[in-house]
Amino acid sequence: MSTQQLTHILTQTVDTLSEEKSLKGLFHQHTDGDPLPSGKMLEDIIDLSRAILFPGYYGKSSVNLSTIKYQIGVNVEKLHKLLTEQVLAGLCFGEEDNGLRKDATGRREAAEQIATRLVEKLPEIRKTLATDVTAAYCGDPAAESYAEIIACYPVIKALTNYRIAHELHLLGVPLIPRIITEMAHSETGIDIHPQATIGEYFTIDHGTGVVIGATCIIGNNVKLYQGVTLGAKSFPLDGYGNPIKGIPRHPILQDNVIVYANATILGRVTIGEGCVVGANVWVTEDMEPQTTKINKK
Repeated sequence: MSTQQLTHILTQTVDTLSEEKSLKGLFHQHTDGDPLPSGKMLEDIIDLSRAILFPGYYGKSSVNLSTIKYQIGVNVEKLHKLLTEQVLAGLCFGEEDNGLRKDATGRREAAEQIATRLVEKLPEIRKTLATDVTAAYCGDPAAESYAEIIACYPVIKALTNYRIAHELHLLGVPLIPRIITEMAHSETGIDIHPQATIGEYFTIDHGTGVVIGATCIIGNNVKLYQGVTLGAKSFPLDGYGNPIKGIPRHPILQDNVIVYANATILGRVTIGEGCVVGANVWVTEDMEPQTTKINKK
């Protein structure tokens, strides 16, 4: 191939890739002054959050009771600063009709307020995560200590990301909550949408392959095993044949439910309190409280 031919091919490829038609829906046009979300900074935010919520297990291992206030103070200050920037990036990245996008000054003030409210929620998040640690420890005879649960079990890492992302979702932050839960998905194999509502004392044994959809509602003291899908059965379509967004379409699991490995529960069905869903079972209808469904084969 001659130099002239190579130049022609490269030029033609660049021209094709730059066409507006080929970029439709795949291109974010940056506006000067608007920051973009940073994957690295969001990783730092999660690392700091884990160090704050579980000091000594994440972050500096040398922390002790005489230095813990200082260490948490330093981390909280860093977290607030980084979080403000990333929330701002999320607001800039959001839809034009987002009420928080009126002007640059307004967006930054909103970002600072949201970051502050998230930091304010950290004690409550830790309290809830403590119940998740207890549920994981009490639900697994192989676990020898709470330390093992916190340091090793993927469910705690996934739930830490989820519970932070869920609060950001409730505070109206676009995009960033989903990035945070997808980081946990990549790290643990557990896919929890930040919009889902999950109660206390929740655990997932093993975890790999679990999917929890956006409109799921999960009560207290619920346990899932690996490969469980809490998904949508079908998607109502609008007049153009596109899925209608924002409608409840995922399961409701009431308190004290157990769902065993590779079970699939689809649609806006209610699994009543105390139910047991056996392994490899397919559920698309409501289950009355205190009932069991198993795959007899």
